[in-house]
Amino acid sequence: MIKNTKKLSSLFLTFFKIGLFTFGGGFAMIPLMEEEIVDNHGWIDKDKFIDAISITQSVPGAVAVNLAIFFGYDFAGLTGALAATIGVALPSFIIILLIAMGFNRFSEYQFVKNIFRGIRPAVVGLIIYAAVDLGKNISWSFKLLTTLVVVFILNAFFNISPIIIILIVIFLGLAFTIKDYTGKKGSKESLNE
Repeated sequence: MIKNTKKLSSLFLTFFKIGLFTFGGGFAMIPLMEEEIVDNHGWIDKDKFIDAISITQSVPGAVAVNLAIFFGYDFAGLTGALAATIGVALPSFIIILLIAMGFNRFSEYQFVKNIFRGIRPAVVGLIIYAAVDLGKNISWSFKLLTTLVVVFILNAFFNISPIIIILIVIFLGLAFTIKDYTGKKGSKESLNE
């Protein structure tokens, strides 16, 4: 019981820290989440971390909450998922509540406007860093590189919904896997080759 309580409190505090010190949410949380979960605590390795991001991005919901549920459940079951989710969501809830209570009174001050101007590029930088860092750990192939370029073009220039893109990529991944498994081409080529 005590060991389980320590696990749960460790999960809660870790995800509370992630929620408290990450500005921009979502993908901006990934570098801090990786540092805490992979590097500091060693709960999972880098490959599983990347797989978890891929899995949680293919389902609806906020990135941080989905990852908290995934890692919390992986580490300590259902109660772990609950502890991690409350931990990651609580700081945002408290901060947004406080901001909402006073935002209208302070939003017109130049000082506040400058703070938001400064935060925006920092959030973009954190998202780009997360993308580059995750990209380093993928075994790139022609198929994967082509998928990256096509997905970027479809989303950036044709404004196709990410949901449709994810469904197409899941279908293509399954099709490649089935084709490779059945050996229709007579080769063992896979999506990662």
